[in-house]
Amino acid sequence: MLPFNRNRNQPRTSRSWSLSGMDYADSKRKSNFVGKVLLLAILTALCIIMLKQSPGFSSPSPFSRHEPGMTHVLVTGGAGYIGSHAALRLLKDSYRVTIVDNLSRGNIGAIKVLQEKFPEPGRLQFIYADLGDVKAVHKIFAENAFDAVMHFAAVAYVGESTLDPLRYYHNITSNTLVVLEAMAAHGVKTLIYSSTCATYGEPERMPITEATHQAPINPYGKAKKMAEDIILDFSKNSDMAVMILRYFNVIGSDPEGRLGEAPRPELREHGRISGACFDAAMGIIPGLKVKGTDYKTPDGTCIRDYIDVTDLVDAHVKALVKATPGKVGIYNVGTGKGRSVKEFVEACKKATGVDIKVEYLSRRPGDYAEVYSDPSKILHELNWTAQYTNLQESLQIAWRWQQSHRNGYGPPLAMSS
Repeated sequence: MLPFNRNRNQPRTSRSWSLSGMDYADSKRKSNFVGKVLLLAILTALCIIMLKQSPGFSSPSPFSRHEPGMTHVLVTGGAGYIGSHAALRLLKDSYRVTIVDNLSRGNIGAIKVLQEKFPEPGRLQFIYADLGDVKAVHKIFAENAFDAVMHFAAVAYVGESTLDPLRYYHNITSNTLVVLEAMAAHGVKTLIYSSTCATYGEPERMPITEATHQAPINPYGKAKKMAEDIILDFSKNSDMAVMILRYFNVIGSDPEGRLGEAPRPELREHGRISGACFDAAMGIIPGLKVKGTDYKTPDGTCIRDYIDVTDLVDAHVKALVKATPGKVGIYNVGTGKGRSVKEFVEACKKATGVDIKVEYLSRRPGDYAEVYSDPSKILHELNWTAQYTNLQESLQIAWRWQQSHRNGYGPPLAMSS
């Protein structure tokens, strides 16, 4: 049986000491805990004081504030072929540059080249973002003090646009609307819009002037014209400075060999003729496919106005300098001289030193026979004229970059023994 008859007056010495010991341990632990909290608070305060005293902690990013004498340009699509060349020129001319690109068509390697050449704080920043993400775009504008926007970002292949038109309307027209809304909401007053001669379609008369009727015949040109219309409609009731540059077929690369054109392999068949020529010369593809030999031109192939990328970005910078609040400028950017595809191929053969095999095929959907510019307006108003007008020389410069970058901006390909 259990000892229920224990004397209740008997001292409970052992239990009393046990409880007393627990009380003592708890108070000791509480004291240690409070001490640790105080020590942590003191260390945290010291860290904050030290951080605040360190350079740059309390001062905002240079990209987030306007500075007298410094023009901060947002370059959309700045990792792409044309956009990266434009960013290079702006940086060389002491502009502050922010590049926004989703790298769907651009190359992070081009960004690395620019960062290595201009490592100084406050000169260049790259933001990975998609212009179709409205919240992301507004956040970028809220956190950065832009003075102007050069809007290059766009998918830009005529053939691809006929196969996937909805992508083109979304990427070009809708995304331009997002950029324009962000500019309006955050007080950015200058827009240099990179448009295209494809907005003209196939005019009855050559050369094309800025007054030529716009009647695009493929989704790429239509999407660009819609974007232009949105910009022009908005500018009527604002004090924005707007420059729209409609340029022709771009060739060439940076004369100093830092940047070039490196399209994704899956897009080669939609790309520029210069890229196809170089691929054929390097043996990446067996030969060159010329689409369309029955056009109403002297040799049956399409005639185009080929503009060197160095001249093209020079036109953009001159447009930025001349941009005036409340005014709209629209300019054709070309050489004023048309060259046939057959002429181009012969120039490419000479530039590369390779007898490129040529296969002639039927027309490509959405193409037009003859397009070349009248650049007199941009000469008169912006004092711009093309300097790199020797087709073979432009191709030779681009070919040198291609030869030294056989894997594009990726690591060099191992040479076979």
